[in-house]
Amino acid sequence: MAVGTLKHWVKRRDHPVSRLLYRLAKAARTFEVPVIPGLHRALYHLHRGSLAAFANLLRVFYYTPLFKSQLEGPAPRLYLYSGMPLVTGALRIRLGADCRVSGITTLSGRTSGTATPSLEVGSNVDIGWQNTIAVGRRVVLGDNVRLAGQCFLAGYPGHPLDPAARAQGLAETEDQVGDIILEDDVWLTTGVTVMAGVRIGRGTVVAAGSVVTKDLPPLVLAGGVPARVIRPLAPAAPPPGGSGDARRA
Repeated sequence: MAVGTLKHWVKRRDHPVSRLLYRLAKAARTFEVPVIPGLHRALYHLHRGSLAAFANLLRVFYYTPLFKSQLEGPAPRLYLYSGMPLVTGALRIRLGADCRVSGITTLSGRTSGTATPSLEVGSNVDIGWQNTIAVGRRVVLGDNVRLAGQCFLAGYPGHPLDPAARAQGLAETEDQVGDIILEDDVWLTTGVTVMAGVRIGRGTVVAAGSVVTKDLPPLVLAGGVPARVIRPLAPAAPPPGGSGDARRA
């Protein structure tokens, strides 16, 4: 009897033997070992600690130097986690100091243009889990920028709008490509998409799931599809010791 036929016969349970085999199979599938609190708690922490130690060794001695070999400049104190970002296409990448980048990130450069695309990242920048940064010509992330999980910076679309050209596998047209600039202190929360040709002003926060199709001013909360200004944000208070003007005087 073939395996598939046997499984079907057991599942039908129309014979005493098939009913017995079904009960035995179900009991085997749900069998579990009783938890011994001290032993299994210790094994759990040993398991987690071993995985963390191995991941840290990979990060320090393998993923980080391999990724840095693709950068222009030293990227001091770069912290990669969860592996190494995927870099596709021709792309010039420059990272500032103290950046944190998820290894589950795609950095893509347009291949059909005349110049090599450029990704310029400032210092103290977070690029979160499952981000995609598609660089058509130039993408700039200022200092202290935060990109939460699953953000998409779409500097080029990859396909033309004309269906006949798209069917022929032709690339996007030049009018579909544009720079993306995120000024200092911008925060894109989870699932934000930023389209080509957009500039987001300093300190602006974009709400989760928004699609930014036009420029946003500094220091606002924006959201929606397409994203619009919801309200202004108060500028950060000056640090203790007086105003910035007084310190500069």
